[in-house]
Amino acid sequence: MSVVAGTGGTAADAVEAVFRIESARIIAVVARIVRDVGIAEELAQDALVAALEQWPATGVPDRPGAWLTATAKHRAVDLVRRRETYARKLAEVGRTLEDVPPPEPADADDIDDDLLRLIFTACHPVLSAEARVALTLRLLGGLTTGEIARACLVPEPTVAQRIVRAKRALARADVPFEVPAGPDLPARLDSVLEVVYLVFNEGYAATAGDDWLRPALCEDALRLGRVLAGLMPKEPEVHGLVALLEIQASRTAARTGPDGAPVLLAEQNRTRWNRMLIGRGFAALERASAAASAAGTAPGPYALQAAIAACHAQAVRYEETDWAMIAALYGRLAVVAPSPVVELNRAVAVSMAEGPAAGLPIVDALDAEPALRDYHLLPSTRGDLLARLGRPAEARAEFERAAALTRNERERALLLARAEACGERPLPDPESAPEA
Repeated sequence: MSVVAGTGGTAADAVEAVFRIESARIIAVVARIVRDVGIAEELAQDALVAALEQWPATGVPDRPGAWLTATAKHRAVDLVRRRETYARKLAEVGRTLEDVPPPEPADADDIDDDLLRLIFTACHPVLSAEARVALTLRLLGGLTTGEIARACLVPEPTVAQRIVRAKRALARADVPFEVPAGPDLPARLDSVLEVVYLVFNEGYAATAGDDWLRPALCEDALRLGRVLAGLMPKEPEVHGLVALLEIQASRTAARTGPDGAPVLLAEQNRTRWNRMLIGRGFAALERASAAASAAGTAPGPYALQAAIAACHAQAVRYEETDWAMIAALYGRLAVVAPSPVVELNRAVAVSMAEGPAAGLPIVDALDAEPALRDYHLLPSTRGDLLARLGRPAEARAEFERAAALTRNERERALLLARAEACGERPLPDPESAPEA
């Protein structure tokens, strides 16, 4: 063991840092034994408490993650053996529990398998989208209940209830701690990717609150996506999602001004886009294409969205954007994953490629869509097209309607400013278009 110099507080800091990094793997390993993510998390926390008690006196172990994992595993085995209520689980794992292994790190492949099982369990479709997000951020992101509450802009008790109910729902449904196989895999993988995508989007364009961006959520989603890509290297859509997130995240520094106000795509300083993330995104997009070719499948929804993001990233200046290609890609996306939001984005791309008069009928056709009834980007997009067509009064009304629908204060201010500008002068400039 390597004794930490200084006070016990230094050891406590080390415990917390290691646990933050290793908690998902510890929970995953323990969940395989107890077959219950709620109990697994409690046992992982017990190991954390044990470390806080022992490490200040004995020093931080050479392999602290292995120490925490072994401690949690021993407690899991004791719990399974001790309680009659876990007799069935004991029978399931059988003789594998009779000889408890020494506190050495598990085989890396085994840990990866456990982590993959945990991801699929936390993202199980038996849970609501909100519950999946909260549980994933807790178990795999290592966030506290308070951190999740701040990220999702909901009261801490609400998050706590979501997590508790999610664990109970998984136990009640007797969700197996496993990676689905065969025909079940695509649908279950879609659920996992959706959670990562939702986490990223909430960080990239916050639904509500005072901030336009929450970079920490983007980083959590990126980390989860990268882990998933490492665990499932043959799945094209996993790489497609990572490619999309990498490229989108590259714009983060340019998406807000010094005062935190949103900066539209056309007005962003592209020299502030992160070229390293763009490079990573392009590499992930190539892996997605290679995996799809190997599987004999066409690009999926995330890969197509990543290809659209790549078109933006390739344009050195906004005026050089290949809008015709983007419109074509949205057309393919509308076939693979049809939705009103995809159609709205296609309308933006068509308007940029062929003019606002070509995009407006597509937007008008979406007015009756129930899913877009309270979606502020529908009137916002319509306002942009009307402004470019020289119809400022109508545009102003649409921007004001959009401002009334958004729950994000930064976005509301931007939309009201655009509405005010419509009253002062026409806005024919196509560079004011929203991000497509």
